[in-house]
Amino acid sequence: MNTTSTTRMTRALSSAHRARLLCVAREVTIRQGTRLFEEGARANRFWIVRTGTVTLDMHVPGRRSSIIETVGFDELVGWSWLFPPYVWQLGAEATTQVRAYEFDATTVRLMCEDDPQLGSAVGQWVGRVLAHRLQSARVRLLDLYAP
Repeated sequence: MNTTSTTRMTRALSSAHRARLLCVAREVTIRQGTRLFEEGARANRFWIVRTGTVTLDMHVPGRRSSIIETVGFDELVGWSWLFPPYVWQLGAEATTQVRAYEFDATTVRLMCEDDPQLGSAVGQWVGRVLAHRLQSARVRLLDLYAP
């Protein structure tokens, strides 16, 4: 299932909504091998990849963490910041050097509360990303554990 076109920021959000979000973004460079977040930690920010790749992984008891998906250009890294209790459901690591836009989650949540149209657009976008990531996790786990 390829839903990349609907999960990428430039295709999921209008130019006006992208511009609003980018006003509060901070450009960052993340070194290869850097852990962006760990499963179970507080989700207080998120990223949109400009260049490079990030793997998303899931802890599997008794085994090494399983890579669920690799994300790249214009894709969202992190969705747990939008839903209470704001705790990461996956882990993430930069597999190459990454240039990204970094967002403070609280700031974006407040923007979404103040502008219901923005909030709806962001919620629908993140929902599509979440659905895609859950499907990827399901497929990956079937690959690992199916007879």
